[in-house]
Amino acid sequence: MFPPFSTEKAFAECQAMIKEIESGKLCIKPTGKVSQERAGHGVMLGAMVCKNSDGTIIRLRTLSGIAAQLVAEQENCSIVYVEPVVSAEEIEKALSKNDKQIHELTDKINLLKQNAAKNKQSGMSGIDAEPGADAEVLTKKRNALCLESQKKVFDLYSFYCADGNKRSLNEICRNFYGSQTNGKKLPPTGTGDCCAPKLLNYAYKNGLTPLSMCEIFYGKNSSTKVSGTAYPPCDERCALILPEILGLNIVYRDSDIVVVNKQSGVLSVPGRGPDKQDCIVNRLRRLFPECIEQPSVHRLDMETSGLMVLALNAESQRNLRIQFEKSEIQKKYIAVLDGNMAAAGIKECGQMELYFRLDVENRPHQIWDSVNGKKAITRWRILNLEKYSPPAAGLSAGAASKDSAGPSQGRKRTVTRVEFTPLTGRTHQLRLASADSHGFGIPIIGDTLYGSCQEGERLLLHASFLSFAHPVTGKKMEFNCPPPF
Repeated sequence: MFPPFSTEKAFAECQAMIKEIESGKLCIKPTGKVSQERAGHGVMLGAMVCKNSDGTIIRLRTLSGIAAQLVAEQENCSIVYVEPVVSAEEIEKALSKNDKQIHELTDKINLLKQNAAKNKQSGMSGIDAEPGADAEVLTKKRNALCLESQKKVFDLYSFYCADGNKRSLNEICRNFYGSQTNGKKLPPTGTGDCCAPKLLNYAYKNGLTPLSMCEIFYGKNSSTKVSGTAYPPCDERCALILPEILGLNIVYRDSDIVVVNKQSGVLSVPGRGPDKQDCIVNRLRRLFPECIEQPSVHRLDMETSGLMVLALNAESQRNLRIQFEKSEIQKKYIAVLDGNMAAAGIKECGQMELYFRLDVENRPHQIWDSVNGKKAITRWRILNLEKYSPPAAGLSAGAASKDSAGPSQGRKRTVTRVEFTPLTGRTHQLRLASADSHGFGIPIIGDTLYGSCQEGERLLLHASFLSFAHPVTGKKMEFNCPPPF
């Protein structure tokens, strides 16, 4: 994943850590068992430069994993050595209940396999030459115990977040994998033990504002890592946790702009009233206090997910707004429409012009008006016909009585995956192009305004491609972000 903060100052701090380790002023002290496969390998060192409420600079240091900690020869009041979110002792206690039984089962399984191998070498064949059903039964039992132990460990993890709230790893996983998994899908082993979540958890727990964060590899070079080189937070584990901790999934960031992958269900800009202040803009300003008051240059509907670009300074904001006004910015969306477009006689690709205006009696709905409506131009391309069934029965509260009958709940039906390229930027343009009778007459799945939305569903509309000229350098920037559906 892309580093969420500037790395320059924290990289210098990481380099200082390496020098201190090599001079003996700082040591890596083992605190737990080191597995054979990890013995002799290097570690990721992490640093964060942040400030407290009175502006004092605080430097945080840590390393990856739970089997070791950094110990300094001399104390420094401006440096904090961050411990794991969950200690090795707590994890060992959580694992202890099943540990003995798991090892006993492993020994029995290995013995069965060894006997089977000996029988095979001696010329025996058939059932006696294989571990057989006993090994399968024991393996299933062992796997169930391992899964139970993993869950006990993950139950221990919670993280302080940028919004001041504390979220459990279980909650984060439900949000990441989807509520329909009911927490059954577990994250990779070691999730929460990388440097970035440790540093962020400590910073937000103690009211610190991150300014710079970096991770650097130290130790014997491997096929994937070089000692002394900085690496971004890992895709395997950190990409699951960090967007929840930060409140934003940052796809790209520099000193002028930030590109995010907006979550469905989050406003792009503040609405009216205190209950509508949680939005992408305010989350950005919370992470980057030096950001201008109005960083937005475009917006996505609350229910739409995908790529958004925001400006950190006035010059960049003005430049990007002009690009949008001149239609110089390219956008593409992926949508799943609730029906078979081909069977409805809709061509595989084409372009439509529709005219809509606000329905002042039924805000925020838009209605067809060929006289007073604003022209909305949309290109489309059918990508695929698919089978779809809702993730859960029943209508969501958002659907209300809009379509109480709705499609058959739980029954698989044919739907159409479409790529949209809007050439104008009208309110609800793609939702209307899909649902309105002047367009396709087939709403996007999960559309609470112009279609129906069942429990557990979301609007299946995602901004998957964004291209623009960088507002300062002029370099062409292109971003692709596949939909989560």
